[in-house]
Amino acid sequence: MGFSEKIYTLRTQTGMSQAAFAEKLQVSRQTVSKWELGVSRS
Repeated sequence: MGFSEKIYTLRTQTGMSQAAFAEKLQVSRQTVSKWELGVSRS
């Protein structure tokens, strides 16, 4: 399981939206989207 799959799995198992997940991690929703798509890891 890669980084993008882990992020997606953690977020969906907790029932969080990308926006809520991003807020919790203090990053933008777009960053979470890029992580999940495998576009960015930072």
